[in-house]
Amino acid sequence: MSIWTTVSLFFLLLTRGVFAQSAPALPDHPSHFVGEREIENSAKPFLEYRFSIEPDRTYTLAELVNLAEEHNPATRVAWQTARAQMAALGVARSELYPTLAAVALSQTNRSEVLFGNQFNRQTVQSFGGALDLNYTIFDFGGRAGRIAAAQSDLLAANFAFNDTHRKIIYDVTEAYDRLLNANGQVEAARASLKNAQAVQQAAEDRLKNGLATLPDVLEARSAAAQAQYDLQAALGVEKNTRGDLATALGTRPTDAIRVQPIDQLVIPESIGDSVDQAMDRAFAQRPDLMQQVAEVRKANASVKEARAAYYPVLSARVTPNAQSLYGLQQQLPWAHPADLTGELQLKLNWTLFDGGARKSHLAQAQANLRVAEARVNVIQDTIADEVWKGYSNLETALGQRQAAAALLSAADQSYSSALESYNDGVRNLLDVTAAQATLARARSADVLARAQVLSSLSDLVFETGDLMQSSAGRPKP
Repeated sequence: MSIWTTVSLFFLLLTRGVFAQSAPALPDHPSHFVGEREIENSAKPFLEYRFSIEPDRTYTLAELVNLAEEHNPATRVAWQTARAQMAALGVARSELYPTLAAVALSQTNRSEVLFGNQFNRQTVQSFGGALDLNYTIFDFGGRAGRIAAAQSDLLAANFAFNDTHRKIIYDVTEAYDRLLNANGQVEAARASLKNAQAVQQAAEDRLKNGLATLPDVLEARSAAAQAQYDLQAALGVEKNTRGDLATALGTRPTDAIRVQPIDQLVIPESIGDSVDQAMDRAFAQRPDLMQQVAEVRKANASVKEARAAYYPVLSARVTPNAQSLYGLQQQLPWAHPADLTGELQLKLNWTLFDGGARKSHLAQAQANLRVAEARVNVIQDTIADEVWKGYSNLETALGQRQAAAALLSAADQSYSSALESYNDGVRNLLDVTAAQATLARARSADVLARAQVLSSLSDLVFETGDLMQSSAGRPKP
């Protein structure tokens, strides 16, 4: 095989992986391409990451929040982002120190030198080592501005990390409250089905004794079938809500998560603080607002850096150089000189004219500062509106809770009286089925009202930022 053939084959093998990649050939079906299996294999370690949920354990809200904060991938994203900003701050601070570089060089030079009427071979071997030290002595605040901007970025990243936790806590709490409602609706649907079946059985018994008509029995059967349908719908909602909670925790929806029944939780009956107090707490502790304040500090630092560009920069450079030479000429002995040389340089760099670039940069930085300050006011207005709505919704939910409890009590008494009167032959079946339907709606409304109180409370503590102060528990109103 010739050398050209070998080189050609090597080139083809080298370029095969480069030119093999291409777009799908046709738009009407999926394509398989080089590297597909490699990417799928690389994805397996990520897809296999899971944490265990104990299927027989009843979890409290605090336990679920702790699981989410530990395992939800969004917290790791925010954490690593903050760590990256911490490293960026280290890069900015490094400008306060000198840079030192070392260079080592060895070189051999062989040549023919004309001497008289003949050429003599000459060999020179050199060994050298040099240090290059650069240090900015003074720059009128340019480095300080960059360091302050990096510090502000780190603060913003830390507040973003806290806000990620706030949102995850809220997502878990919101899914938990919806699951409580779904579980309560299932129990209410089961109780309604039991009542409908009791009415159906009473109608069947009266039909056997000749005290009821077939249309009455059919009506009772229809009501029981409707109750069974409502139960299946409630079970479906519960299953979907359970999957939402698992997703908020950072695990698969197939994991079964058991929570406390809603009737075992204490439902608050009033709000302790005023809406003004809630707003003041929100302004003091909302991480997204503090993050924007950090952006204002960064914008101020950028203005400082832009102003520093109008002034000179004084820097120093020191370059000591040690060199050792060995030389050999034909018919002569080796020669060897060694010396230490170097350079000390002070440099004053001052841009006297740049076509208005510094002026434009300063104007841009000042405009960005005004934007950042205005955004703080925008976020404050948004927070005030969110807290006001959350407070109003909680007041409404508390009022509806009291009304729902009264409705359930009245509907239960009405149903019991109607069924008893029907068995005594005083009331007709339509009265009983109507009372049973009213009781079913009252049960559902009572569960929903209790869940809405908890959900509205979660919304309010989310908007005020109290979730960050609650130690993974549900704050009191």
